[in-house]
Amino acid sequence: MSSSSTTTGLPRIGFIGIGLMGQGMASNLLAKGYPLSVRVHRNRAAAQALIEAGAKETSSNLACAQASDILFLCVTGSKQVEEIVLGGEQPGVLSAPPAGLTIIDCSTAEPASTTRVREACEKQGVTFIDAPLARTPKEAQEGRLNIMVGASEADFLRIKPVLSAFCENIFHVGGPGAGHTMKLVNNFVSLAQIAALAEGYAAAAKAGLDLKKLFDLMSVGAVNSGLMQGMIGGALEGDLERLKFSIANAQKDLSYYGHLTEQLGMPAPVAQSVHQAFVQASALGLGESYTPSMLRMHEQINGLSIVTKLAKK
Repeated sequence: MSSSSTTTGLPRIGFIGIGLMGQGMASNLLAKGYPLSVRVHRNRAAAQALIEAGAKETSSNLACAQASDILFLCVTGSKQVEEIVLGGEQPGVLSAPPAGLTIIDCSTAEPASTTRVREACEKQGVTFIDAPLARTPKEAQEGRLNIMVGASEADFLRIKPVLSAFCENIFHVGGPGAGHTMKLVNNFVSLAQIAALAEGYAAAAKAGLDLKKLFDLMSVGAVNSGLMQGMIGGALEGDLERLKFSIANAQKDLSYYGHLTEQLGMPAPVAQSVHQAFVQASALGLGESYTPSMLRMHEQINGLSIVTKLAKK
């Protein structure tokens, strides 16, 4: 850690991105005794709770970095990460970084962008680590997230105790860049399941099948998964918000995955089809809805009643 670490030996933490995931992560860091500075962007209510619990509010992204030994980013994607680190309408962190700064990017980002940002950081003596997340805001609040870290062995061992403040499972998945690549593969497979479930239940509804019996069958077979239980199990209760990940963000991540496969020079026919399903849902006005609302997309385009049938007692 830098020489500006606290007298307790705990590094000072900065946090940019107090959203659904970030609020729980930051609150756990604060509860574990880490001095915390936050940059408030949109979610004033969540940040205010942290400030009342002892976090300090900073006036800009750069000020947040300058008050920190480790700066966490938990924002939407590569565009936002590049603006924070490299600069945009406001000066970026690299315009005047503190000595010994480590940036840990927990966003889902494009590996090519991550490489550019990391190389720019290295020139300024800043360590940039990609460490995207898995699980949901519920586990973020509980300090039980999964995290996949792309870093050198030395950097991984250095930051692991900090990550333990909000993570249950910490995976060192490879060198710099491996974290974001691993996350895109993981998200593609997850979102493919969600798209397949929505389409399958639409076909069952159109064929006049008992959707509850289909769920019961799938629940005791190889198709069963946490995603199915969250999506279809939630729909059984009329709840399409158990998987708190928006369709717009899913579309973005699938776009990133498509760019990755293009760079790798490999065909990705399944990913293209899944991506187009989420594009269609966004075009129908469902972008800000959570991914279980892919069922709503099929209701609209097929003139079906799926969620109502599932929730019918």
